[in-house]
Amino acid sequence: MRLIRALTSIFFGGLLLVAVVIGGVFFWGNAQFNAPGPSAAESAEETVIMVDFGMGVSSIGARLESEGLITSARLFSVGVRLAGEQNNLKAGEYAIPSEATMREIMEIMRDGISIKHWITVPEGLANVQIIEIIAANEVLVGEMPEMPGEGEILPETYDFLRGTTRAEIIARMVQAMDDTLAELWEGRAEDTPLETPYEALILASIVQKETGLAQETPLVASVFINRLNISYRLQSDPTIIYGLTQGVPLGRPIRQSELDRVTGYNTYHIDRLPPTPIAAPGRAAIEAVLNPPDTDYLYFVADGTGGHAFARSVQEHNRNVANWRRIQRERGER
Repeated sequence: MRLIRALTSIFFGGLLLVAVVIGGVFFWGNAQFNAPGPSAAESAEETVIMVDFGMGVSSIGARLESEGLITSARLFSVGVRLAGEQNNLKAGEYAIPSEATMREIMEIMRDGISIKHWITVPEGLANVQIIEIIAANEVLVGEMPEMPGEGEILPETYDFLRGTTRAEIIARMVQAMDDTLAELWEGRAEDTPLETPYEALILASIVQKETGLAQETPLVASVFINRLNISYRLQSDPTIIYGLTQGVPLGRPIRQSELDRVTGYNTYHIDRLPPTPIAAPGRAAIEAVLNPPDTDYLYFVADGTGGHAFARSVQEHNRNVANWRRIQRERGER
């Protein structure tokens, strides 16, 4: 009996020792999993790391360790598995803060808090210029797809994640324009002379190119709407330039021979609208042509301040033109 009691005591003592060891290891591992990690190299506030699609928790841990973000890939892998998150870590580009704990890194990747990148398409650019912006972006991937029609991209700033393709970002830009145009078309003025959303897009692109001042956009729109209502030709210089260059800046004044040249975009010769937009209009320009202010303006010309002088009659317009010519002479521009 004494032998049995001794063996039993040794057995349970061994179990207790194993339990204590296991508990100690678990306690230590948990402490390490929640302890601050290594400092970022060269006193940086964060370190950027890529987690590729298809990477498992062990591979992620190995990459974190190789980048000096954690002290043990094995401990990270075990901790993530014990937390039940081994299948929830998402691919992406992550900014890991200096001294982040393994748990914090796990949570960043679990929540998919990837770095966002940005690309901006300014208002009034033509496709030939937009292509250059998208093609030059070093974060986007993939070849340039075939571009949509002129004016069908909404000028805006778009966020995206590394790995987004150029085709995907262009598709988003087109969808944004479709949504914006559909929304604003629904709220159009009842008496608009514009017959389709596409006609609104065309006219908005002309308005966008005619002025760089946001406060003038509604007035410029009212001039063109008034002209359409009484069957006056639009007589817009930017349409002539587009007919000559398809969106590349002309870089000089329009010549008289170009004013006289008949093209599908020369609104000094064609009635109503050109066949396509001449640039990408912003939301404000579209809104302005669909709901312009009630004015009697039929003309406008530069006033020397960066804006325009608006006129109701040809006599008033001629005075404004004469004033602009005088300003140009004084500046030595002509």
